[in-house]
Amino acid sequence: MSTDHAATAPRRHPVDPPPVRRMVPRDRNEPHRVATPLELFFDLCFVVAVGQAGRELAHSLAAGHYGEGLRGYALAFFAIWWAWMNFTWFASAYDVDDVPYRLTTLVQIAGVLILAAGVPRLFATQDLTLAIAGYVVMRLAMVTQWLRAAASEQGVARRVALGYAAGITLCQVCWVAMLFLPQGARPYAIPIGVLCELAVPVAAELRMRTSWHPHHIAERYGLFTLIVLGETVAAATVAMQSAVDEHEELGRLVPVAVGGLLICFAAWWIYFARPVHEHLRSNRQALVWGYGHYLVFGSAAAIGAGLEVAVESAVHQAHISETAATAAVTVPTALYLVTVWLLHSRHTKRGAVAQAVAPAGAALVLACTALGGSGVLAAGLVCALMVAVGVLIHGRESRRAAGGRVNAR
Repeated sequence: MSTDHAATAPRRHPVDPPPVRRMVPRDRNEPHRVATPLELFFDLCFVVAVGQAGRELAHSLAAGHYGEGLRGYALAFFAIWWAWMNFTWFASAYDVDDVPYRLTTLVQIAGVLILAAGVPRLFATQDLTLAIAGYVVMRLAMVTQWLRAAASEQGVARRVALGYAAGITLCQVCWVAMLFLPQGARPYAIPIGVLCELAVPVAAELRMRTSWHPHHIAERYGLFTLIVLGETVAAATVAMQSAVDEHEELGRLVPVAVGGLLICFAAWWIYFARPVHEHLRSNRQALVWGYGHYLVFGSAAAIGAGLEVAVESAVHQAHISETAATAAVTVPTALYLVTVWLLHSRHTKRGAVAQAVAPAGAALVLACTALGGSGVLAAGLVCALMVAVGVLIHGRESRRAAGGRVNAR
């Protein structure tokens, strides 16, 4: 890796960036590393596609098209999440904030907007053309970033960067070729394309990991979680407002609103209850943690879609049962709770009782599905209770630890 002073000095992000810098790796231990305004703008634009995927999922579930809706959502969300994740880890290692870097990032943003425009077609007719076009734009822009990094690297680091560039390019050729396959063959080809994409970082970093910054990565994932949860609240609010304006059945909507709000509050609380950057010590830990966030982000966004379905069910506009509408909320909520526990909470909790809170809460949330129309409110109360129990246990552990320190003195 380069020992250039630019690689170790803290980077500032001025309004007017320098024309061109050498794309050398940043110091993994750089102090005060935080997300940049460009990264925040990147996230906000990506959440447009997240919202589009969530709305289409809600429409499919409310109409009873479960299989088509879930398949379309899984594929659309993978494209959004994977492009976001690749940019985030690259930026953590090589963000030089010069003019070419900013322009290339803006091209990636344009790509996700093209993808977002293609999401309705993907759900309605399984037309992948526009979605793949947007995805390829994002990914080829990423290739140019890796080629810039390779031009400034030497030895193993250079081979890592070139490996990324070659792997991503090959995957995009495969996605474009998929457009020429018969419609019936695509469901079999898509999982192969997904597996190839997932394999690129594993293969490229076999010999050496890139110099990503643990605190920066943890902050970036946390910020995107916040934005996705915000989109969930916004989607549910719009659905609630439309239902009240059109049907004026506020009494039936209040339980859904209260339950949904409690679920969103709890989702925020448990994700940010403990800092996680100290857990990201190696590529193996970071790989599982980073890949696992597909379920965190996807389930968080799906909660908003489920709340839209629950609202439609409450005013008798959904073509499914109340139990199915409630499941559209409880299933992604339970998945979110379990996934966050696996990735975050279990690494900082001590004792069987503390470890059991999140899995037990997820099981109870799923059980609320059987309550039908009142299930969303019940699930929200379970989530609130789970947070309260977790706070009490943490407080007791803190008091014990403080007492132990006093006795040691």
